[in-house]
Amino acid sequence: MRKFDWDALQAFLAIARAGRLTIAAQQMGVDHSTLSRRVASLEASIGVTLFERSSVGFLLTPEGERLMTDAEAMESLAMRINARLDDPSGGLTGTVRVGTPEGFGTYFLAPRLAKLTAAHPDLEIELVANPRMFSLSKREADIAVTMTRPTRGRVYAHRLNDYALGVYASGAYLESHAPINMFQDIFKHRWIGYIDDLMWSTELDYLSQISTALMPALRISNVISQAAAVSGGAGIGVLPCFIARKEEALVRILPDEIALSRSYWLVSHADTRDIARVKLLSDFIRTECSGSEAFWGRWP
Repeated sequence: MRKFDWDALQAFLAIARAGRLTIAAQQMGVDHSTLSRRVASLEASIGVTLFERSSVGFLLTPEGERLMTDAEAMESLAMRINARLDDPSGGLTGTVRVGTPEGFGTYFLAPRLAKLTAAHPDLEIELVANPRMFSLSKREADIAVTMTRPTRGRVYAHRLNDYALGVYASGAYLESHAPINMFQDIFKHRWIGYIDDLMWSTELDYLSQISTALMPALRISNVISQAAAVSGGAGIGVLPCFIARKEEALVRILPDEIALSRSYWLVSHADTRDIARVKLLSDFIRTECSGSEAFWGRWP
C-alpha cells in the first residue's frame, strides 16, 4: 500500500487554498522551495499532476480537485485528534479563531471576551475583526460571523440577531449646513459611504436602498472609520445604531423616514464545529447575542 507523507498533503492543501506558492509558504512558515519539493514529491508518489502552473498561480487539475476533498477530510480528522491529544480529558485548551465584521468584533464581541477568558484560562482565542469574508474551508477561521447566510459549502449557519441602522450626522455639521426636515433634503448634503470595489458584502450597499440617486462624496472602506468621519463633520452617513450610540457627537436624521436593518449569522464548518473549543466559543457568542436585544435596537 502506498504511504502518504502528511507534510506533503499539508503543502498541497496550503497551495490549493492560497493559489500562490509564496503566499502558501508564508502561511506555513517554510521556504517556498521546501513547499515546492513537497508537492513535487507528492505528485511523483501518486503519479498524477495536481496543479497547472501558470503566471497567475497554481490551479487545481481534475485530479487535484478529487484529492482536495480527501485531503480536507484527513485534515479535519487530524484536527480532531490533535484536539483530543491537547487535553485527553476533553477540557478546553488550544487555539480557536473567530472572524467577524469589524463593527461586531470591536463593539460587541471584544468587550465581552473577558468573562470567557477568565473561565477558561488555558484557551487561546483569536478575534479577527476585519471587513472581509472568511473561508472556513480554507481554515481562515474556525467560526465566522457574517452578514448573509452561506448558500454553499459544508457549513452550519445560525441567525444571531437583526440590528438597526440609521442616517447620522454630527451636531456641528447640522448647525453649519442646510436643515434636513424632509426626505428630499438629504440630496443637498455630502454623503459618506463605501468604496464600491472594496464592499465585501452586498448587504453594505445602504445608500442604494435609500435612493439610487445617492452617491457618496467620501468613500471609506470600513464602518469604524466611517463613523469617525461622520462624527468629525465630514458629511452624513448610514451607521449601525450600536456604533452610533458610542459617538456622542452624532445626531439621528429622519429616524421615522429612514430606518434600515441587517442580520448577523454565526457560521461553523461541519468538520470542526463539534471540537470542544470551537463549540464553546460558538455557544458563547450565541448566548451573548440572545441576551443583548437592546444593544442591537434603534437609537435614539
